[in-house]
Amino acid sequence: MKKAAVVLVLLVLTGWAIYDAFLQKNNFEKKIGGMSNSQAVEGLEVGNRAPDFALRTLNGEEVRLSDFRGKKVIVNIWATWCPPCRAEMPDMQAFYEEYKNQGVEIVAVNLTKSEKNSEQVTRFIETYGITFTVVLDEKGEVSQRYQAQAIPTSYVIDSEGIIRNKMIGPMSKDWMMEQMKQID
Repeated sequence: MKKAAVVLVLLVLTGWAIYDAFLQKNNFEKKIGGMSNSQAVEGLEVGNRAPDFALRTLNGEEVRLSDFRGKKVIVNIWATWCPPCRAEMPDMQAFYEEYKNQGVEIVAVNLTKSEKNSEQVTRFIETYGITFTVVLDEKGEVSQRYQAQAIPTSYVIDSEGIIRNKMIGPMSKDWMMEQMKQID
């Protein structure tokens, strides 16, 4: 009788431990999925709040990443001299044209410090017909903060400012569309 009671207690405790572990995993996933901006830790990993930054456009207008809170944002770190960056720009523009009225923004952070001059950036934007937001990282602070070791490097950020994915290398329109579907 004592052995049966001990076995029963062990079974109940094992079942409870499994249930508790499953419940905690689900609660963690729900917490990440529904994490508000104030609860998330700032960082560069998926599930972190994206670090805010302020940079200027070619027109001198200050743009902050936090200005786009409430929209899904792709932060793309690039340079005019970078072949993979050049390759992804037509897809980025096509994607932006299709999604800009659906609460989606692209913030292209140019590594201005690595350019010959800002005129190069202006010519590039005109040549490629870029209409999304382009900001100048003149001191390299944002590219350093976002750990862009290779370019292009892109971060997919949800409407709450939470990083949902990171891509090193050129993005395709299909990849960007899939990212937006995943964070709906």
